[in-house]
Amino acid sequence: MVATWILVVIAVVVVLFIVYIYNSLIKLKVRIRNAWAQIDVQLKRRYDLIPNLVDTVKGYMAHEKGVLEEVTKARTSLMSGTKEEKAKASNQITEALKSIFAVAESYPDLKASENFKMLQEELSGTESKIAYARQFYNDSVMAYNEAIQVFPKNLFAKLFAFKIEEFFGAEAKEKENVKVSF
Repeated sequence: MVATWILVVIAVVVVLFIVYIYNSLIKLKVRIRNAWAQIDVQLKRRYDLIPNLVDTVKGYMAHEKGVLEEVTKARTSLMSGTKEEKAKASNQITEALKSIFAVAESYPDLKASENFKMLQEELSGTESKIAYARQFYNDSVMAYNEAIQVFPKNLFAKLFAFKIEEFFGAEAKEKENVKVSF
């Protein structure tokens, strides 16, 4: 009789342990989804600001049409596709926006435009929020990936088919040295 109770207690402890591990992995997975949603919100905000920026800049930068087309094309691909495609489009937009702001330096009237200044500040703030959201996402991915690779959670991660998540990385172009000339 005592041995039966001991077996029941051990079985309950094992079941509770498995439930605890499973729930902790699910919490980490949900945190990743939340982190990606935060990136998505900021990408949407940037997506909404870009047409205003392009319209403001168009009149001043008629011969810089290639830069504006690049921004518009990347913007279109931003709101559809997988995480990887969105990350790539986000990186393309970041590069294109840098080009617009660099080219804008050649247009004093554009730099003095209140609308352009406001959009530039809004986009700058949004870029900071995107950077923070990317960091939070990567931190969440790191915690999750670490959890599914350490013992004993790795055993249950395999059993319940938890897979490694990809980090939101920088494009090779973003890692290149910046050339500054005066």
